[in-house]
Amino acid sequence: MIAFLEGTISKKLTGNIILNTGSVGYLVNVSSSTFAELEEKDNISLFIHTSVREDDISLYGFQTLEELELFKKLISVSGVGPKTGLEVLNNSAASVRYAIANGDVALLEKTPGIGKKTAQRIIIDLKNKVSQSQKPSDYTDIKNINEDAIKALEKLGFRRHQIINRLKDIPETIKNEEEIIRYFLQNA
Repeated sequence: MIAFLEGTISKKLTGNIILNTGSVGYLVNVSSSTFAELEEKDNISLFIHTSVREDDISLYGFQTLEELELFKKLISVSGVGPKTGLEVLNNSAASVRYAIANGDVALLEKTPGIGKKTAQRIIIDLKNKVSQSQKPSDYTDIKNINEDAIKALEKLGFRRHQIINRLKDIPETIKNEEEIIRYFLQNA
């Protein structure tokens, strides 16, 4: 069983990447939000879920252990397979936890392959296994802050997902690029 892979992205395909670890290239399925953050030649580390079926062995990669654990909980629900679970995680893990904890069927229904009944089943099956009392900051709120600040921090060597996760709690009074960078570095 593969639990973790670290290597260089040799190729980005549709919805997955080829991760070169030494002289072996692994085809790893990733969520579209993770896919958008990654570039070819990036050195990355992914937590892996291995899905074995009669005719297929697939790897699913996640940047955080939290995402992997939520994915495993999602695919434990009847009617939710690995591909659908990955689609659900195109929303942030915090948004999915919030939707489950607060019975937000609408957010889950937006996911391709999930209808109202499946969304309700996810909520019923996972409500006691997932906790999220606060409404999460949305990624779109962060995008509105200042894309230039995010790019500047990337040039300093920080990964986009690290920047976004850290800026979720930024006070609304901090708006310009310099203040955002200063806030990020002070809270790094």
